[in-house]
Amino acid sequence: MTYTDLEAWKESRSLVKMVYDCLLPFPKEEVYGLQSQIKRSVISIPSNIAEGCGRSHPKDSMRFFFIARGSAYELETQLYLSFDLGFIDDAVLKQLLDKLAQIRKLLAGLINHQKSQIKD
Repeated sequence: MTYTDLEAWKESRSLVKMVYDCLLPFPKEEVYGLQSQIKRSVISIPSNIAEGCGRSHPKDSMRFFFIARGSAYELETQLYLSFDLGFIDDAVLKQLLDKLAQIRKLLAGLINHQKSQIKD
């Protein structure tokens, strides 16, 4: 099994597409501001899942899964800010937050699995 088989990675890839689609109508002045931050956060999630799977020790893997989870929380805040600024509507916000909640649950499962692999 590789990282491409993991539901957390698959779902986070799907989230990247969803987020990029929602960024299309953002104002041009946000290209290097909030829009750029959102892109970095969302891309970080599947990237860190993949990197964590490439590590040889469960503690190393877990570290990258925690980074992916942190990026999910960072993205959540940025999405709320986008809503507050009127760049996305409440239906889009709900759809993205629901997907993020699903990914966080999957990441929690990956983290718990890695914890169970650590020999004290």
